[in-house]
Amino acid sequence: MYQLYTDDVKTILQVRRNGVKNQIYELRTANSISQGALADKCNVSRQTINAIENNKYDPSLALAFRLAEVLGTTVDKLFLYKL
Repeated sequence: MYQLYTDDVKTILQVRRNGVKNQIYELRTANSISQGALADKCNVSRQTINAIENNKYDPSLALAFRLAEVLGTTVDKLFLYKL
């Protein structure tokens, strides 16, 4: 039963991640900011920025607001939902 629950949660998370496209890479490169520099400005590791850009990690709301501020945009424009 536990295995079934775990598989269901993984499926739900995968569907949710596939439905959201973030603009972090596009905005970061348009502003000539490296992953390391963005990470430093947001007080996280470069690996965290990489994972967010690749939809392998969901940032906290506080981090989403910091990313948006550093990249000169809003949270709703930073994360776009794909139908």
